[in-house]
Amino acid sequence: MTATLPAPTVLRLHRTALTGWLVAFTAVAALLLWAYGPGADAAVAEWNRLCARQRPCTWGGGSIMNYYRAFTLAEFLILWIPGLVAAWAGAALIGRELENGTARLAWTQGVTPTRWLAAKLTVPAVLLTAGTTVLVLLHRLAYDTNTLPMGWTWDRDNTFGTNGTTAIAWPLLALAVGAFAGLLLRRALPALAVGFLVAGTVRILVHETTPHLWPHETAAGDAKNGYRTPVNVMNLGEGTYHPASHFWPLQLVETGFALTITAAAVTTAFWLLRRRTA
Repeated sequence: MTATLPAPTVLRLHRTALTGWLVAFTAVAALLLWAYGPGADAAVAEWNRLCARQRPCTWGGGSIMNYYRAFTLAEFLILWIPGLVAAWAGAALIGRELENGTARLAWTQGVTPTRWLAAKLTVPAVLLTAGTTVLVLLHRLAYDTNTLPMGWTWDRDNTFGTNGTTAIAWPLLALAVGAFAGLLLRRALPALAVGFLVAGTVRILVHETTPHLWPHETAAGDAKNGYRTPVNVMNLGEGTYHPASHFWPLQLVETGFALTITAAAVTTAFWLLRRRTA
């Protein structure tokens, strides 16, 4: 009779990654809530005071800079912390159990290798997806209500990467690639390094490729408010660009790539595990 690893057992084994994720989630959520509430209020009040004294208005006061730093820090953390935690859960912990022999102990107690790996992937995937989704929604709330000319356009790399489904898909890729690295290397730290490096590299390459996989639009002169504007500027003064209406198509293209690579990595990980335990 086969058994499955109960969720509490998986959570206990993943407690370091879980604690890190809870701390990171709380910190980023607090930054975004502050930026949405008191941080934005103080920045707007300071902006109004500056505009009352000088024209044109220029931003540079303490409250405005604090608001800007908090928002940009939150974006950076959303971009990379979930992926790092996912790589840790997928690579280091699986690699550690294989390295220490605790995985084989579980397999001798009625838990098949396939069910063991499925539990190792499912629990962190659910927690990462739920937490990152909340952070993306908080980011969109703070971004959509911003009234200051802070230079945050939809096509800015960090803003694009934290304002939609791509931010949710990439941690799943890091988890899958990390799991494969853990199974392949069977050592915790090397698997973590390889998993995070490979997932991060793939993310950057796909992100740079995505704008060229959706039809551009053409505008005379410089195309304003476009994705990496302008993509190309020709000698006749015409440029190709992505307007704001392309946000969701580009998001879905990049998300599709991420999930496809994730599925391939998961499939390969299960294949490798079955091959080694047959």
